Amino acid sequence: MEIDEKNKLLKDSEIGLWIDTYDDIFSDFDPREYSERALSQDFLEEAKRASRDKKEGIQLVFLAPKHIRNSGTESIVKKRLKDHFKKHSVEFKKDKMKTIREGLIFFILGILFMVAATFVIAGQNMGFLITLLSVFLEPGGWFLFWQGLDLIIFRAREKAPELEFYKKMSRAEIIFKDY
Repeated sequence: MEIDEKNKLLKDSEIGLWIDTYDDIFSDFDPREYSERALSQDFLEEAKRASRDKKEGIQLVFLAPKHIRNSGTESIVKKRLKDHFKKHSVEFKKDKMKTIREGLIFFILGILFMVAATFVIAGQNMGFLITLLSVFLEPGGWFLFWQGLDLIIFRAREKAPELEFYKKMSRAEIIFKDY
């Protein structure tokens, strides 16, 4: 592989972020230790923005001043980041699957309501209660049918970017370098 190809591959897979202290990665409002501390929203937004164009095999590189570097702290920070990204990846995947499952239930119920309405309407002797039942079943069926499709097609798709980000980042290699 040529040097230019290696540099391009590295550029395509690397997210480089400058930090002055390890605190830059974490929330200013959370006083807990690094192993439990919440991540900074600024850090997460910057990581999302930087990872959009990246493929799998990301390297998350933190450029830190040489005088603050501490290998023990860095291993704790790496573990905390991995745990955070993995946890949220699993949560977003579950949430997406739950949305699809709810959509399928609505879709199937909608079809069942429409089939029931068809049987009710197909009966020749329709009294008041049977007519009333068909009035409720038919629009209810259509509502459930379309709401189910909306959940399956559009709402589940809305969750995809977050899920993709957390999946990529949970597999990322985290590196600290001097600047």
